[in-house]
Amino acid sequence: MNRIEMAGHLIRRLHQQSTQIFQTQTQGAGFDLTSVQFAALDAIAQDPGIDQASLAAIISFDRATIGGVIDRLEHKGLVQRVVSAQDRRARRLHLTHGGEQLLAACRPVVNALQSDILALLSPAEREVFLALAQKALGLG
Repeated sequence: MNRIEMAGHLIRRLHQQSTQIFQTQTQGAGFDLTSVQFAALDAIAQDPGIDQASLAAIISFDRATIGGVIDRLEHKGLVQRVVSAQDRRARRLHLTHGGEQLLAACRPVVNALQSDILALLSPAEREVFLALAQKALGLG
């Protein structure tokens, strides 16, 4: 089996392509945000007050390094950590006003670039690809 027949190799290359397109287009639109930071902001917007461990699980990111992502978002003034009333050791995450504004402005760019990630596929092939990727991940 050669590398172009190996799922892991193709998934890695597709991930690289996706990351490059995300960075190029978001930076071109004036946003200083990685795809992981965008995913974190989006998840926090959908579940205000989420804790870091739950956020890591939702965006499928390593629990040990999600703190660094949140640190950078907090440093940029996009996220704030609030001590949990139920557990003083836990920190609840909320978007700041600036985080809400950035996410709202960035969402159309991120939505538009999705088709560029799979640009060589027809719309019907994209639907099939997305369905199969969701199934492979146990999401569909």
